[in-house]
Amino acid sequence: MGVYDLTRSSTRGLIAGLCRPTVVGLENVPPSGGFIVAPNHLSFLDSVLVQALMPRPVAFFAKAEYFTGTGVKGALMRSFFEGVGSIPVQRGQQAASVQALKTLLEMLEAGDGVGIYPEGTRSRDGLLYRGRTGVGWLALTTGAPVVPVGLLGTDRLQPAGSRWIRPQHFTMRIGEPLYFERTGPDHSLPARRQATDTIMDAIAALTGQDRAAGYNKGATE
Repeated sequence: MGVYDLTRSSTRGLIAGLCRPTVVGLENVPPSGGFIVAPNHLSFLDSVLVQALMPRPVAFFAKAEYFTGTGVKGALMRSFFEGVGSIPVQRGQQAASVQALKTLLEMLEAGDGVGIYPEGTRSRDGLLYRGRTGVGWLALTTGAPVVPVGLLGTDRLQPAGSRWIRPQHFTMRIGEPLYFERTGPDHSLPARRQATDTIMDAIAALTGQDRAAGYNKGATE
């Protein structure tokens, strides 16, 4: 068993033992080929939870700082995030955001699973915010199916401002994959917006969250 499989298996066992999550819809994850996982975002831990509980590997971005720490703590964090398949990215820089999408594009074309939060950052008030169109760009450019995911209760695992994780039950609902016509990168902005809105509607149906009118402009991860 490789480091990735061992880390993911160990994390899944720890989550199952401590939180006893309810996971619904695993059969909706495509058995092969590239796919895009699009969850709502309530907790710092969401990426780890999705990566551990999905039947196929899913790569999410994580702050570059998680990979550059020093000392024992830094080494442990770097080992863990690399072990669950996270990809370092510099947040808040336009050039880095563009490169991030290109990285996801390459992974999808290689047949891998990638994760992206349409809301951009965590919802601190529990509302589901308007989706940013990077997920629509990926879906239309590649034609890869988009798997909407609804996370409920993950915010209680590590409440905002808390440094400690508190084991709590949570639910992960995986919706049926959404398919969009592959247009390549040369598609219209309205088409990208429409695809993104369709994805957000599917997430809302899974979570039952109230919708915010605009984008989440809170602090980044």
